[in-house]
Amino acid sequence: MRPAPSPHDRQPTRTCVGCRQRAAAAELLRVVAVQRGESRVTVPDPARRLPGRGAWLHPDPACFVLAERRRAFGRALRVPGVLDAEEVREYVARTEGPGNPPGSTDEK
Repeated sequence: MRPAPSPHDRQPTRTCVGCRQRAAAAELLRVVAVQRGESRVTVPDPARRLPGRGAWLHPDPACFVLAERRRAFGRALRVPGVLDAEEVREYVARTEGPGNPPGSTDEK
């Protein structure tokens, strides 16, 4: 029988909208939809502080491509129509690599 996890062992778990795998929220990038003029765009929220509904994504280009192909951002964020995800694409490309957790970038 497995011992019950202590409250200190538990971490929030989220599902990546790209690959649909569950992971600790700390491993995923939060993405939100914001209004820019007449359109809505998705923006990365590495600090997890922007208002509104969030979608979660591994900061991996393969997961981004899957999410975009499946039109998962609009569905997860409950926004009708197509969302521009260029800022998220650029962020994922910048942070790609093994030692870069979702809150960091390669820029100094």
